[in-house]
Amino acid sequence: MTTKKTTAATTRKKSATKKVPAIKPKVIAQKIPDLPVNPFAFEVFDAVSKQRSKAKKIEVLQRYNDPSLRAILIWNFDEGVISALPQGEVPYGNNGEDNKMTGTLSEKIGDAVNKMGEMGSPSLGSQDQGRTTIRKEFKAFYNFVKGGNDGLSSMRRETMFINILEGLHPLEAEILILVKDKKLSTKYKITKDVVAEAFPQIVWNTNRS
Repeated sequence: MTTKKTTAATTRKKSATKKVPAIKPKVIAQKIPDLPVNPFAFEVFDAVSKQRSKAKKIEVLQRYNDPSLRAILIWNFDEGVISALPQGEVPYGNNGEDNKMTGTLSEKIGDAVNKMGEMGSPSLGSQDQGRTTIRKEFKAFYNFVKGGNDGLSSMRRETMFINILEGLHPLEAEILILVKDKKLSTKYKITKDVVAEAFPQIVWNTNRS
């Protein structure tokens, strides 16, 4: 009798603790964002970073393909493209007014980017008016890599770079500071492998014999 009661109790216990199969959530395909005409580089890179699959990242890059975008991706990921600029923080300009300011241009740009993050908007309002873009400035980037314009003095090269940074939208300027040190992937989820598949027409210097 005891055995039967024990068996019945055990059966009820097992029945009560029986796991119900989990309902798998419905997978919703990610939609490629519709960016403005001639988007900022940071808008494209942010859209790429938000994609969970490699295929989607490639799709975003291909949809918003532009010579300026490819130029900075090559500068960042091609080990054969060496920056002719000093690594690390970018100082302020050389004029007297700027020299009175404390900190570095890198920190100033970083502060602006952080403020945008706190506001939840990639804009500083009226301060963004009249800003240039990587799309407009990229043809001058050859001056900042070795073999591009080696006759340029270091001071002139750095002054040109600083002038471009100061005219860019802060999030665009941040990209250039990262790219010159090949650190784009510390901010955006983009790899050389993704770039190479998105743009098979790129001939990497590191692959040349």
